[in-house]
Amino acid sequence: MAASAASIAIVASVGAASARDQIKVTGSSTVFPYSQAAAEEYANKSGKPAPVVESVGTGGGFKAFCGGVGPDFADVTGASRAIKESEVKLCADKGVVDITEALIGYDGLSIAVSRANTTDWNLTEEQIFKALAAELPDGKGGFVANPNKKWSDIDASLPATDIVAFGPPPTSGTRDAFVELTMHDGCKGLAGMADLKKADEKKWTEVCSRMRQDGPFVEAGENDNLIVQRLESDPNSIGIFGYSFLYENSDKLKDVKINGVPANFDTIADGSYPIARPLYFYVKNAHRDVIPGLKEFLAEYVSDEALGPDGYLAERGLTPLSDDKRAAVQSAVLEGKKFGM
Repeated sequence: MAASAASIAIVASVGAASARDQIKVTGSSTVFPYSQAAAEEYANKSGKPAPVVESVGTGGGFKAFCGGVGPDFADVTGASRAIKESEVKLCADKGVVDITEALIGYDGLSIAVSRANTTDWNLTEEQIFKALAAELPDGKGGFVANPNKKWSDIDASLPATDIVAFGPPPTSGTRDAFVELTMHDGCKGLAGMADLKKADEKKWTEVCSRMRQDGPFVEAGENDNLIVQRLESDPNSIGIFGYSFLYENSDKLKDVKINGVPANFDTIADGSYPIARPLYFYVKNAHRDVIPGLKEFLAEYVSDEALGPDGYLAERGLTPLSDDKRAAVQSAVLEGKKFGM
């Protein structure tokens, strides 16, 4: 691929000799272990310095990635959702106008508890909404602050234990996906919500998206390992994170079934598990011919050895793409296919 005007500008401004000798990868905490694994494989095979991989959340990753073109800015960002229009605009405003999108696989949004918890958990999305939403319909056309303190307040068949849920902050793609896939689905069936959506969709989205801030929902930061530790210390609490973290900690944690469906590779891949999402990375094409090793790292990341059904990323919890989708992603990344901005 011919060097772009932006990549030429990088060389002109910093000089080829002074360009970074390490690739910079930022973004999603869920995508982080996959980027880290690809970075390690690249370094082992090439003998070159391993890329620096940071976990700052999907939103934070796009902010860093879209900050500009040049060695001060990230080359790649991982994302647990697709890039938003506002982020495309941010990139464009900063001169980042040529990027490639790579769908790397799928991840379930796991809800998990400690193995020390003896309950056979099975929650509906409506029950989850009633546990974690800031407001609930009052039955008279208005809303009240969520009164539910214990799971049994929602349904007598649930445990009479305090609702305590550790989850991601608003900057996380996991949070975005959880709100869209779980909270919105759980909200839409409640009395009056269908009429509200027809009358005022903005208000509907606001009510159905807002997480409670009175104690039962605890933002645990971008480090999902901290949630695992908190679940171990409080067996009655639940945690919300990507399936890969449940998979990696299956000796300590067990999943909460959603609508009767367990979280595993098969249910995430076939779509029967209701809260699953695609995972991505985005690459800044202006950096391909300037940052040493970037093209080789990208080739490693999308290789069959990484993304294939028996690849090392599947071993870490990624639900792999079908063969035809994987081939399309490989072609787009290796050829630097420009994402429509």
